Amino acid sequence: QVQLVESGGGLVQPGGSLRLSCAASGRIFVINAMGWYRQAPGKQRELVATITNGGSTNYADSVKGRFTISRDNAKNTVYLQMNSLKPEDTAVYYCNGYIFADWGGRGDYWGQGTQVTVSS
Repeated sequence: QVQLVESGGGLVQPGGSLRLSCAASGRIFVINAMGWYRQAPGKQRELVATITNGGSTNYADSVKGRFTISRDNAKNTVYLQMNSLKPEDTAVYYCNGYIFADWGGRGDYWGQGTQVTVSS
């Protein structure tokens, strides 16, 4: 009843850029914080960046200065602009949102993930 769908992943050379998008749809009343997480092979899922519905942001140290998170509240969409990509950024990237549904439920929702591969 609530769905998050990511897009924009792919293969890029080191130093390149990608922009990820994540659109939330369904029986949404309001979305609180949204964020991006990633999981590389053999590693735990880690936080990349988060943004509140007021626009306050938080970044992992490893991506500060290179990645920018933003959101369009009218479209229930969050974005991740990734610049100066490095091979160590290779991972499956997951969108997350803390969503209040219109039937009264609330909780964390996740997208299906999108692969980002940084390689020459």
